[in-house]
Formats: sequence, C-alpha cells, structure tokens
Amino acid sequence: MRPLTEIPRRFLMVFVLLLLAGASPAWAADQGGLHPSEAIFVIQLMVLLLVGRLLGEALLRMGQPAVMGQLMAGLVLGPSILGALFPEVQQSLFPGGKEQKAMLDAISQFGVLLILLLTGMETDLKLVKASSRASISASVFGIVIPFGLGFALGEFLPDAMLPDPGKRLITSLFLGTALSIASVKIVATVVREMNFLRRTVGQVILGSAIVDDTIGWIIIAVIFGLAIQGHVDPLSIAKSVIGTIAFMAFSLTIGRRLVSQIIRWVNDTFVSEFAVITAILMIMGAMALTTHMLGVHFVLGAFVAGILVGESPILTRHIDEQLRGLILAFFMPVFFGTAGLSADLTVLKDPHLLFLTLGLIAIATIGKFGGAFVGGALGGLSRPEALALATGMNARGSTEVIVATIGLSMGALSQDLFTMIVAMAILTTLAMPPSLRWALARLPMRKDEKERLEREEMEAKGFVSKLERLLVAVDDSPNGQFGSRIAGMIAGTRSMPTTMMHITSARKKPDGKKPDKGEEDEAKERAEASVQVLKDAAEQIKKRKPKEQKDDKTLDVTVIPNTTIETKVVAEEAEKGYDLLVVGLDKTTVRDNTGFHPNVVQLASGFDGPLVIADARDGLLNDPSDAKLSILVPVNGTAPSRRAAEVAFAMARAARAPVTVLYVAPTASGGKRRSRMADAMLKDIVALGESYDVDAKTAVRAEATADEAVLKEMAKRRHNLIVMGVERRPGEKLFFGETATAILEKSDRSIVFVVS
Repeated sequence: MRPLTEIPRRFLMVFVLLLLAGASPAWAADQGGLHPSEAIFVIQLMVLLLVGRLLGEALLRMGQPAVMGQLMAGLVLGPSILGALFPEVQQSLFPGGKEQKAMLDAISQFGVLLILLLTGMETDLKLVKASSRASISASVFGIVIPFGLGFALGEFLPDAMLPDPGKRLITSLFLGTALSIASVKIVATVVREMNFLRRTVGQVILGSAIVDDTIGWIIIAVIFGLAIQGHVDPLSIAKSVIGTIAFMAFSLTIGRRLVSQIIRWVNDTFVSEFAVITAILMIMGAMALTTHMLGVHFVLGAFVAGILVGESPILTRHIDEQLRGLILAFFMPVFFGTAGLSADLTVLKDPHLLFLTLGLIAIATIGKFGGAFVGGALGGLSRPEALALATGMNARGSTEVIVATIGLSMGALSQDLFTMIVAMAILTTLAMPPSLRWALARLPMRKDEKERLEREEMEAKGFVSKLERLLVAVDDSPNGQFGSRIAGMIAGTRSMPTTMMHITSARKKPDGKKPDKGEEDEAKERAEASVQVLKDAAEQIKKRKPKEQKDDKTLDVTVIPNTTIETKVVAEEAEKGYDLLVVGLDKTTVRDNTGFHPNVVQLASGFDGPLVIADARDGLLNDPSDAKLSILVPVNGTAPSRRAAEVAFAMARAARAPVTVLYVAPTASGGKRRSRMADAMLKDIVALGESYDVDAKTAVRAEATADEAVLKEMAKRRHNLIVMGVERRPGEKLFFGETATAILEKSDRSIVFVVS
C-alpha cells in the first residue's frame, strides 16, 4: 500500500491552484460577490470532493471510517482551520452570500435523502429477526437511557445556548434523540472488517444499530412535526404519530410488494441501461414527499424507501453497485463536507463551551454504553458479548451529523450546540473502531455458532445461493411437470422470483389466426397447473429449512402462456436478467436418445447462462410432481459437477430423498493417489450436503468408462434419478461430451443435466 506522500503531484497542484484562484478577492468579487457564481460553485464541489477523498483515504489507512475524513474536510476548509489561518482565502472560496450557499446546500440536502436511501438499502431486517430479543432489548435500553439524559441536559442548558428559549422542549427532545442514535454504517463497517458480521454478537450489534436507526428516524420525524407547529399541540402530536405509524404499516406490507413490482416492471420493460436507478430515485422522492405531507421529515420516507428497495428481489448486484457508487463518490463527500463547513470548532476556545462539550460527550458515552450493556445482558448475552455490544453502539458517526444538520436547519439547535454535537460525533466515532476490535478479539466462539458459520460459508461459495431470478420453459407434458417441480425446488431455496414460459399447443393456427377464447382459457388452466406444481415444490423446500434460514417471502411467479419455441422468444425474455433457465418439454431427445430434440436446442440457444434440462423417464413419467426421488450425483472435482451436487441437495431437501455422491475415478491414477483424491473430493461434497441438511452417502468407482461407472452404481443402489453436471461444447448442436451422450442414450432412469 502506497503512503499518502506518493499521491501524484498533479492532483495536489490542481488543489493548490484552486485555492489560489479562490484567494483572489478581485476574482471572487467579479464572479460571485453579490450574485451567485457557477464557477465558485463548481470549485467548491471539486475542493470538497478532493479534500474529502484525501482525508478519507488517510483515515482508512489508519483503520478509521472514511466518512470521518469527509467530515474533517469540511472542518479543515471551514472556519475551524482554514478560516482561522487564512480568513480571506476561506471567505473567497466559500462566500457567505445566501444565494451562493443555497447552491451547495441544495446538493447537500438532496444528498441527505440519498444517504438515507443507501442506509435503508443496507438495513437487513432479517438480522433483527434472527437476534430479535437481544437486539431489541439492547436498542430500547440504549435509546431510553441516553435520550433521558440528553433531554435533561436540554432542560438545564442556559438560555444563551438555545436558538429559541421559548421552544426549549423541542431542543431538549432533539438533544435526547441526538445522544441516543447510533451509526449503523460505521458499526457495520467495523464488524464486517473484523469478520464478525455473521457471528452471533455481530448480528446482535448490527441488529441493535438497525433498530436504533429506525426508531431514531421515526422520533426525528415526529419532532420535526412539533417544530413546524412551534408549540406542543396534542392534536399535532397525534397527527404526526398516527401518520408515521400508518405510513410504516402501509410501507412494510402493501408498499413492499408495490415497490418490488415497480422495479420489476421497469427492469423488464425499459431497454435503457439506467432505468431501474431512475425508478429507485422516483420511489425515494415519492415516499419522501409522502412523509412531508404527513407533517414529518423527508428523511423518514427516504430511509423506508431504501429498506423496501433493498428487499426487492429484482435489485441486481450491478444496479446496487452503480447507485452506491454515485452516492459514495459524490453526494456523501459533499454533504459531510458541507456539514463540517457549518461547524466552527474555534468556539471551543471558550472554557465554558469546552466544558459543556466534554460534558455532552461524557453523557452521550456513559448513557449509550450503559444502556446497551444493560439491554444486552437482559437480552441473554454474556458479559463479554454485552461489553462488545455496548462498545459498538457508542459510535455516532455519519448518522449523528445528519441528525445535527436537520436540527440546525429546522431551528431546534443553535450553532454552538451543532458544533458541540459534531465534535461529539467525531470523537465517539474515532474511539469506537479500536475499542470494538479489542472487545471482539477476546470473544470465544461457541460450538453451535461455529457449525452455523461453516454452513453459511459453504453456502456463500455455492451456485444455488447466488441465483437471484429463474426462467422456466415447460409444456403440459409429464416432463414439463417434472421440470416445474425442479424449478420450484431451486426457487424455494431463496424464494427467487420466477417467470414461467408455458409452451402449449394453443399457438397461432396454420392460417395465421390467433387461438379463440376457449383455447386461450384452456391454455391458461394448463399453465396454472404447472405453476401450482412449482409452488408446491417451493413450499416443500421452505418447510425443510432450518428455523434460522426461514423467511416470510411468498414465491413470486409470472406466467407467459402460449409461448412459441423460438430462439428469439427466449433471447428477448432473457435480456430482462435471469440467472438460470429450467427446461422441461415433452420431447427432450431424438428417437434413439443419441441427442437432444431440436425444440430443446432452440430454447437453449436463446439463453447464454446456466441451464437445467429435465428428462423424466420410467416411474417419474407416471407421477412427475409427487413421485419419490432417489438421487445419484456423479462428481469428478470440476465446478460443473459441484453445481450439480448443489442442485441435487436442494431437490433432496425438498423431497426428503436419499442421495449418493459417486466419485468417478480415473482408471489411470494410482491406488493411493486415487484414494486421497476421492476422500478429499467426497469430504467437500458431503460438507456441502450438510449445509442443506442432507446426509449424503458416498461411493467410488473406477470403470473403463465414466458412463459405465454411473450406470452400474445406479443399478446397484436402485436410484431413479441422475443429476449430472456438464458443460456446453462448441457447435450448433447441444453437446455435453461423450459421457453425457452415452448416459442419455443408455439410461432407463430419469436424468437432470445442470449445464454450465
């Protein structure tokens, strides 16, 4: 890692030139003394971005959050440092005119909404549910105690410290909120860095921070409603509280599904690259305006919008990264830099204010630490775990600065109180990472926790766990029903949104006319039957999941009836973004089973990603949706065979089917070497099965050909299904290699090809 002194001189020269340009009073007067200047506005943005990035990089290398460097950039460029050393330069670079400040403030205020959107997207409600008792207990006590202390402090502050002594109650409420809220972003960063994100105590810490954030923004929204009224009015309080509760209830029920449908529709309908990001920003704006109309603050709507967007199953990783990059690279440095500009630490030269600031920091630290520690202990945590939890919850970070900025803008905080809170946020945040690292490093790992982490690590490396959206192409034949069953088993592992293209005979007639209404109704009924098979299979695997892995999501299935078997039809649908295509057609192979039917080839050629091709035979043709399964999985150490094993385990979990993992050993390898290879390979696959709660049997065979080994093992153990991992070979035909072709031709049992 390069030291900061090696940063290219070109960047630093640009920065110096910008400062020199801003230092010229004549230039500043000419460009923006009395009127707002676009040139000064652009320079302000460039300086905040550059200094914020440099200081953020410096703090990252010291093990501190980068966001604190962005806040310090504002302090360096504001009256605290640059203004104290070179006041003319500072005033030229950041003039005090209202119109000029409004340009930067507009970007900053919109940045607040985007930062809250991102915070909501990173909020994992499942973490709270998984550790609900300890998280909620720690959060409640961690809010109530510091809130009470902060409120009491506000009631005893001298009038000179208040923006309006007649509204002391509003200031006291805001101080209580400011002292009680924690920064989920800072907490998550340190917990993730320490590899404690999936540890029990890590989940409790993060869950508590999420509850803190959620309750904090609701309280702020209600206080904002009070501030608008200017006095305590029971009717206005009731309106704000009831409006907030109604908004949250609607958002987390109907709103959750509505947001998911909007994102899905935009993703599937628009061809432009960034349409989904536009839709997300529109959703954020609409929900922010809704909370504003209810008399509470915009930030609550943006935060809840982020939660709903983050839970949308169609939110792909690259869209999330694009939106995150925009916020982190531009809006966040501008907002926190602007917040730093608003703070004037030189006021702390006054011993009275310095004493009050130290007292504020002590009250905030003791209140939050003590409340979270007591709550964690009451929630069932051990003393070391409760200590780590209390340490982690004591970072105010970016959240505190947002709260203070809102308080300053709405008149609940004076300039001095704002500066004191910013100082408290910086110090508590800088102190948290090293203290939390110290506390976490001394926590032993429990046995059950170790087993859970090993299972989750195995799943994280998997194939099925990375799938987000499925495309299914089936007809109403028995093999189509079997394909629907397989798709349901895969989709049910993570409640993946699924689109079913139902291939039926009710297509355009030879004369070009469309099917009549009766034929269309019949086609829809057959499609619904296939969908029901898929949903039933998904429900079966959902029931078999361990308690901590279960979720309340309903499988979302979209049906496209009367689909034609054409390459372009699949290709057009595939452009909407799918991770896997499951194919189940009446005719899977040609007559002598030496190759795949042209219909299957056409469907497969329209999809570039992984495939699952079902070929039901023997008993599974008679009862494809309910027949018992007995699965054989050949493995040879390649990635395709491991993916096939994962699919087999997902099916086995849903159907409670026995599984045998067969290692087909090369006959040329020596006995001891072959044994070591087999042991290592099978141990890895068996561990993968355990992560699905499947106890797989193992076997090793070394026959003249791999297909002979598979067929002999199948006959010996009387399996009725082979799940085989293969790769596409170049060419117009669908060819998976000699072994797959031989099994396709010779086997009288059902086959599922998992195609990479």
